[in-house]
Amino acid sequence: MADHGASKINHDNHLLLDQPLLRLPYELLRKNIRSAHYHIEWDTNAVKDLLKETATNSINQKASKQDVVNNLDQMLARMRGLKRKLSTYAEEENRLYRQSTARVAHLRELSDVHTVEDVKYEAWSRQRLDRLVVDYMLRHGYNKSANALAEERNMLGLVDIDTFVAMSKIRQSLENGSVQEALVWCNENKKELRKMQSKLEFELRCQQYIELNRSSCPKLEAINHAKKHIMPFSKTYPTEVSHIAGLLAYRADTPHEPYASLYSSARWKKLADLFTDAHLKLLGLPQFPLLHIALSSGLSALKTPACHSSQQNQSHQGQKSHKSATPGPGQGEEQESRSHGTASLQTSVCPICSTELNALARNVPYAHHSKSHLLEHDLMLLPNGRVYGKAQLDEYAEKSRLAAGEVKDLVTGEKFREDELKKVFIT
Repeated sequence: MADHGASKINHDNHLLLDQPLLRLPYELLRKNIRSAHYHIEWDTNAVKDLLKETATNSINQKASKQDVVNNLDQMLARMRGLKRKLSTYAEEENRLYRQSTARVAHLRELSDVHTVEDVKYEAWSRQRLDRLVVDYMLRHGYNKSANALAEERNMLGLVDIDTFVAMSKIRQSLENGSVQEALVWCNENKKELRKMQSKLEFELRCQQYIELNRSSCPKLEAINHAKKHIMPFSKTYPTEVSHIAGLLAYRADTPHEPYASLYSSARWKKLADLFTDAHLKLLGLPQFPLLHIALSSGLSALKTPACHSSQQNQSHQGQKSHKSATPGPGQGEEQESRSHGTASLQTSVCPICSTELNALARNVPYAHHSKSHLLEHDLMLLPNGRVYGKAQLDEYAEKSRLAAGEVKDLVTGEKFREDELKKVFIT
């Protein structure tokens, strides 16, 4: 009978990883509404001011009929332009609503699945893995491959290709030595960046100042730039501003710090990383790929101190030496049995101890298990410190055709007498 308690799905834990799936459309909707509201306020205020001015001049006979007609035409043109802008925002809003609906439907599918044995869970998990892979590729700049995978899996509504493509364009422009695109983005999100206490705009303005000092333009231009864009940050970043001020006295080839670092080309990579962090934080997205988070969580749930012990590494070396050894006369059957025992052990070993994942799991925390579950209850401790089930040792001894009263370690192949074994009791 299946253990439904162990296979039961904890929906809350599953949804922890999928918070950005719904968070991003929500943040984009907020941004879309803010932009629409800004244009409405800007254009309507301009029309009101022009209308008031036209009416006043017309009453005071300071404007001719043609001037009034021209002003009315300007107001109509401005309103038509606003209508076009609002149509664009309305289309974007509808797209985001459709995207949210698709994502809610995707998560609702999980609520209808209650055990991991359900065939629907396998399909849902496969689609989630595809989403994580697309997210990973987008964060690393593989935009075309990510789009192709999303189209092939028919899940364009479940991934955020447009958002990451726009982000990668700005990041690439910074890596290529241009701050204009990033400054435009900062201006569009000025209020939110201020609430986040982001340093991005200040660093971008500093980079403009550095490039002015590096070039052959007059120093007065760099000084005017600093007065307008950098000095307003003097109370927030006093140390950085003082270093920027001292940059006027040093050339680009100076070896003195911190001015050499300010002139360094490595600052462009720093600016690109700073922009990426600010962009992800603004949209409520994690700083690391979701695939890394999911993988680390899974590895941490399985990791124990034994997974990275020196004894474990010695065991792997022992396995390699056994496999590379050439059996002598009369040892072929024993070697075959030993290889079979090692292979059977490797199929049941935990993923953390595998060659592929052992190094990857080295930096994740150990699992915390409030309860232990043993597959075998007749545990015996060998003199080398390894523990096996008594039935497993007897079966392996029989296959290896050992003498009566002898057992063999399933991994290292060491032989011991049964009276050397100790019974293990779990407390």
